[in-house]
Amino acid sequence: MTHPTHKYVPQNVASQFRKQAVHVWMIATGVIVGWVALILFAPVVAANGFQSFSAPIYTFFGYICHQMTERSIHLDGHPVAVCSRCFGVYFGLFAGFIIYPLWRPIGEIETLPRFWLFLSLIPISIDWSLTMFGIWENTHLSRFVTGLILGTTCAAYIVPALVEIIRNLSLKAETRM
Repeated sequence: MTHPTHKYVPQNVASQFRKQAVHVWMIATGVIVGWVALILFAPVVAANGFQSFSAPIYTFFGYICHQMTERSIHLDGHPVAVCSRCFGVYFGLFAGFIIYPLWRPIGEIETLPRFWLFLSLIPISIDWSLTMFGIWENTHLSRFVTGLILGTTCAAYIVPALVEIIRNLSLKAETRM
């Protein structure tokens, strides 16, 4: 099988790119695990009487989510730090990052067609619109699942972007030396 010469990558460089991509993926997955854990940590520590730990977490996530109690999943009688839709998106990112290496090469920087990203917006848009226009009242489950779909799909775009950014930064650093 012949490939164009402009796509040739020496084997030692390809191996370095793969190792680098695995490191990027592992670090990003760790960040997302920490993010989801923080969301779940807030109600658990609040239920155990440690408001001094939970209050800053709720405040932080309050800047990125409306945190309406009636739209949030509760643990131990306390809402998680974000609403059920946001939690679905973040948990979807977590799930997408975990499964990413199982269905795509980790070092692949070519993203999926944007069609799939826009397609993943349809369920969340329908769920939101039906409620907004008073046709149907969405539930914790519908908000979570539609957020999960979007978050999982977003991971398929974020991983290659992060890998490419780090790859380009490392190549730029090498050329300066």
